[in-house]
Amino acid sequence: MIAELAAMGTVALGAALAIALLAGFVKGMTGFALPMILVSGLGSFLSPELTLAGMILPALVTNLFQAFRQGIQAAFQSVRTHWRYLAVMLAFLILGSQIVLSIPAGLLFLILGTTVTIFASLQLAGWRPQLSERHRRPTEVGTGALAGFLGGLTGTWGPPTALYLTALGLPRMEHVRIQGAVYGSGAVMLTLAHLQSGLLSGTGLNLSIALVFPALVGAAIGVVVQDRLDQERFRAVILTVLVLAGLNLVRRGILG
Repeated sequence: MIAELAAMGTVALGAALAIALLAGFVKGMTGFALPMILVSGLGSFLSPELTLAGMILPALVTNLFQAFRQGIQAAFQSVRTHWRYLAVMLAFLILGSQIVLSIPAGLLFLILGTTVTIFASLQLAGWRPQLSERHRRPTEVGTGALAGFLGGLTGTWGPPTALYLTALGLPRMEHVRIQGAVYGSGAVMLTLAHLQSGLLSGTGLNLSIALVFPALVGAAIGVVVQDRLDQERFRAVILTVLVLAGLNLVRRGILG
């Protein structure tokens, strides 16, 4: 494992660990964005396949940490309430994960970059859609399908999920807990799916294992300082960085 990681180069490995720490910190602060920060950062100097593999285990561990932070009962209540969304998302996540290795690298960079850029831009613009009860079920199914398919392809199923939960107008703590339950369930399935697809193996698996610790440390720090900073201002800075990172991935997808 050490030899394979060393083959990446000291600078590349150090940068990957630092990005994981930052991603975990933002995750602890806001409840989301770890996959986006990891895929945007790692994708700037690693292949799409290695980028996705490196994100999987840190996402799994930090999401389980987030989901169960308020207790097992609260986490399972969130799952019961949003079971339909979860079922659709997981089904489409499996579908997306099985075709990821057949997609050209440039197209995968475009998918990664476009997903990150659009979501971050919408949040920066202040868009907070309001969802009526009449439209909840079709939106739940459609958004779950989109989130799952994107998750299987890019490892980033957060954008549609966060927009959907925001549209429901949930209280902040409930919102964060449900995010953890949804993302955690998706992360478990994504891990199993990519063990099957072969993406999570060799150097990719070793990198993913190495990034778990800094991501978890960052998440723990983020939780501690959560109430001590101007979260909205900090979030705006992070989203701005994500827009730039996403555009860089789009550039790589177009120019190669």
